[in-house]
Amino acid sequence: LYMGMTMKEDLTVVAKYINKLYPPEFNVFSIYAELYHNYFASQAKKNAESHLEDKDIYLLLSWVHNFYPKDMRKDHALAMELDKVKLGSLLPSSLIKELENKYLDSEEVTVKNSLSRCLDTEIQRWKEDKEPEKLNGHFQSEPLGIFVIQSIYSSQKRAEDLSKAVGEELSRRLLKELSAFLRSYRDAFEDFKEKSKKHTYYKPILIANINNCWNFR
Repeated sequence: LYMGMTMKEDLTVVAKYINKLYPPEFNVFSIYAELYHNYFASQAKKNAESHLEDKDIYLLLSWVHNFYPKDMRKDHALAMELDKVKLGSLLPSSLIKELENKYLDSEEVTVKNSLSRCLDTEIQRWKEDKEPEKLNGHFQSEPLGIFVIQSIYSSQKRAEDLSKAVGEELSRRLLKELSAFLRSYRDAFEDFKEKSKKHTYYKPILIANINNCWNFR
């Protein structure tokens, strides 16, 4: 962040004041921009090749896909001059792809585990001697539906904020995880229907879970 702010502020000074002090053939702005970019890129590459936590991978990809090319290089004071320089990306395409795959793998596992824990909690709730909650007068197993949908949606949104391609790939993966979750949910529910007919709130629990179907559709 500090490097980005410094580069943006310094290049703005070069564009507004220093550039016009030299003849055009000196390409003063281009020289400054290339030197700053090369240093910034070398630091980004160094970070990318070190051990990164998941949140750091996401942050670095945010710089590669958004902060650097959009927030910095499309700044109104710099865009015209930077478009002439053609600086390229902060990281090599192969390294970007590697980071994206790490991010996608990690996010897929995180959502998968989260859905699994949510289903375990729901199954445990069925075993309790407690009537399901009502929403607008209807039995609902509300926490399950809301949590699952929000988990998938928020994960997709974060990926789409990086890039359209990353968002599409994660969506494809999460649809598979959602399908697997729904199969597990169905199997657990069928098991409850068969084995828990003497449960005090057997019928309300059935109704609550049937009402979940609309949300999941």
